[in-house]
Amino acid sequence: MVLPRPRTSDGAAALGAIAARPSAALLAFDFDGTLAPIVPDPRDARPHPRALAALRALAPRVAGVAVVTGRPAETAVEYGGLDGVPGIVVLGHYGLERWEDGGLTGPGAVPGLEEARAALPELLADLGPLGEGVHVEEKGKAVAVHTRRAARPAEALDALREPLRLLAERAGLAVEPGRMVIELRPPGMDKGAALTALADRVRPGAVLYAGDDLGDLPAFAAVRDLRTQGVPGVTVCSGSSEAPALAEQADLVVDGPEGVAGLLEGLLP
Repeated sequence: MVLPRPRTSDGAAALGAIAARPSAALLAFDFDGTLAPIVPDPRDARPHPRALAALRALAPRVAGVAVVTGRPAETAVEYGGLDGVPGIVVLGHYGLERWEDGGLTGPGAVPGLEEARAALPELLADLGPLGEGVHVEEKGKAVAVHTRRAARPAEALDALREPLRLLAERAGLAVEPGRMVIELRPPGMDKGAALTALADRVRPGAVLYAGDDLGDLPAFAAVRDLRTQGVPGVTVCSGSSEAPALAEQADLVVDGPEGVAGLLEGLLP
């Protein structure tokens, strides 16, 4: 297959370097919306089958493959069949957890999370009819409030922004906005820090990072920082109409998880 062409010269140079010398490349991906299509119920998310097949074929040929996700690492592994990808590293909760070779490492209890959980039912009840269909996803070390199944999802999301911000402030948590979702999670880590730490470990000759949402912006910034250190890097947006800010900062925009699958297939020999 023919590789898509990035719209920036830095991105084109990095993708060319990856294609020319895959054994030195670090390939990292968000999960939901990037490898897996967005679905109404997050429990139903599964990787695009072509993307998963391409990852399995590429993994032995590259320096490293990683998934960096807001989900618990073990959930991403379970839903994604990622344990079948040789050598993959799954960084969950934005890098707080690490799954590798079947083993999981990460922090213990998150201060403030129980306070947030206890306050959410009353907060959602205050939405009245606007809150019908809004649901809370329990993520172990975080909670996410989804509005995608509400009758007016964008309005419900807007109505929740300030109450959730105030709740997070009281509980000492970070707020992570996304595509029809607002997550309350532990502070102190983001996908940029996670990707930087991974690159420090792998020491790649080139880096690719693909994401679909605002939480991926720090990882894009990390790729740009690696460029200043002489490591070619390309940022890929799994495009949708819900996160235009990410597309604006990407070197390459592809058509959702299917486009990510096509990009991966283009890297296969």
